[in-house]
Amino acid sequence: MIKTVIIEDEKPASRKLERMLSEFPDIELVAKIESVEEGVAWFSENEHPQLIFSDIVLGDGLSFDIFEKIPTKAFIIYTTAFDQYTLKAFKLNSIDYLLKPILEEDLGVAIEKFKSFIPSENSVNSQEIKQLIKKDKTTLSRILVKIGYNLKIVQTHEVSCFYSENKIVYLQTQERAFPSDFTLDELEDILDDKKFFRVNRQFIINSDYIKNIHTSPNYKVELEFQPKEEITVSRDRVKDFKDWLVS
Repeated sequence: MIKTVIIEDEKPASRKLERMLSEFPDIELVAKIESVEEGVAWFSENEHPQLIFSDIVLGDGLSFDIFEKIPTKAFIIYTTAFDQYTLKAFKLNSIDYLLKPILEEDLGVAIEKFKSFIPSENSVNSQEIKQLIKKDKTTLSRILVKIGYNLKIVQTHEVSCFYSENKIVYLQTQERAFPSDFTLDELEDILDDKKFFRVNRQFIINSDYIKNIHTSPNYKVELEFQPKEEITVSRDRVKDFKDWLVS
């Protein structure tokens, strides 16, 4: 039997996932956890399972906080309504990432993916995980941002650029700029590279917002956003930029 834990703070979602898992005769649910605090306590006091299904945004923090405090060798399948945490998820033993509402077909595929790792010891093979990420790369389609005490979902197609300023990365929309939790290096890995391109150390641009391209005396790109009206493409990125425009 595959010992399994669910981490989910929404009771309806937890019950639904439990019902879906009951259809798999080799899955044994040993615990349901609703918060970071409860998770830290449980994983501190109990034998770790082989498989964890974990929501990311919990009432008292992110489930990542549990595994950063209590490292685990269990495989994790993240279940969430937001896809902005993909990169960090794969750094923390994740073998799959299911967006809510979870479909039975996707759940079955994720469990089969887990089973493909069982012949090895009950620990994560980092090389296999890296190959899995390359094969099943998920691109970022929406981002959760904070506005005071409120949260807002921003679709990436609404973002004209991402830029770094005073060690904070902002995303710029027609409405305004919003601070994000990403670095530009992380965004390069998870944005759709057909739409987004890193033109220099400070900016990643969206091709849909390019107004004009000036090639002399300096290679510059004009974008439909404020506060910057012109962005210079780094000299060492010019060839790649040209190739990207026509790819």
